[in-house]
Amino acid sequence: MSIPEQIKFKPKITVFHCFNAFSDPSLVSNGNFEVKSVKMACSSLTREVFLLRAFESGADAVVVLVCPVGQCDYLQGNIRAARRVARMKKLVDEIGIDGKRLNIYNVTRGDKSAVAEIIQKTVSDLAVLGPNPAA
Repeated sequence: MSIPEQIKFKPKITVFHCFNAFSDPSLVSNGNFEVKSVKMACSSLTREVFLLRAFESGADAVVVLVCPVGQCDYLQGNIRAARRVARMKKLVDEIGIDGKRLNIYNVTRGDKSAVAEIIQKTVSDLAVLGPNPAA
């Protein structure tokens, strides 16, 4: 009996984050998944085209880490990023990739354990969703 494809694949997660939300999400990797870090000066720089390119480049999931509401160094960068992610979740659903693969989280500055939990939740979700159908 062979192992189902969803179980044996090694998930690829692209994490967009501002320098203030977290320094390097790849630090939480344990070898069972790959994390690609995209650092930005502010989460407001998160653009729809970059989120789509991450999926086109083979990401099984895309995570956007932003500062908590009211704590953005650039006023409302995190709020603008949240609006873009919400629009993109709908688009990703429409094109058949599944909006559950794209998520945004507010992270307290430097909270490595919260980021580790977010990444582990994403990996767990991918065990159900399987590989990116667009990759």
